[in-house]
Amino acid sequence: MHSFPGSDPGRFLVRSNRPLLLLLLFITLLLIGMPDAFAHAVAEGDKGYIQEITGVNLIAFMYLGAKHMVTGYDHLLFLLGVIFFLYRMKHIAIYVSLFAVGHSLTMLLGVYFNIGINSYIIDAIIGLSVVYKALDNLGAYQRWFGFQPNTKAATLIFGLFHGFGLSSKIIEYDISPDGLVPNLLAFNIGVEVGQLIALAMILIAMSFWRKTDGFFRHAYTANVAMMGAGFLLIGYQLTGYFIA
Repeated sequence: MHSFPGSDPGRFLVRSNRPLLLLLLFITLLLIGMPDAFAHAVAEGDKGYIQEITGVNLIAFMYLGAKHMVTGYDHLLFLLGVIFFLYRMKHIAIYVSLFAVGHSLTMLLGVYFNIGINSYIIDAIIGLSVVYKALDNLGAYQRWFGFQPNTKAATLIFGLFHGFGLSSKIIEYDISPDGLVPNLLAFNIGVEVGQLIALAMILIAMSFWRKTDGFFRHAYTANVAMMGAGFLLIGYQLTGYFIA
């Protein structure tokens, strides 16, 4: 049994969990104050640029793809959940590659074949992916159902949904067919570059946190916070679907 310093263990618990509480508060305010951020929307300036340009613009679309991934809070939450308990780079590479394959496949094919899905529904599913992974990290499925779902398959499947989320938005922006394929490929390369940048930042932060004595003590709280953010995403998107 752990003993707490001082005479007020409750105050110690609050203080030791303060970074996680601040993170959850930040995510909550972000989701409430920036609805476009979790609807896979592109910034207004970028949206206008996408709609106006024609021809092959590889550098511009690579930049837009990287920017989307680095600022895509739902993507980052899911990636955080995926790598939360992964320590070996080989395992991290496998899961991130599965997510990238799924994300790239549906994003490219969805835009090319004009397959759109209601953005509110797809983003609610993406919120569900965050909840799913947080519960997985908490060992909920083994306790509830007595077995562990295939985490690799789940990562690939949710990657497919994440890609459809982006393709649905790109279709709405009516990109010029002139140079569409190379521009989409460049955008996807940018997405993967952005994913690597975001993943590197997450891994750096996680590596420092894992070296502290409080990592396992606070891992439960962190995943509950992640699950709460996922439910908030789901609720916001379903509300938007029914009132839009």
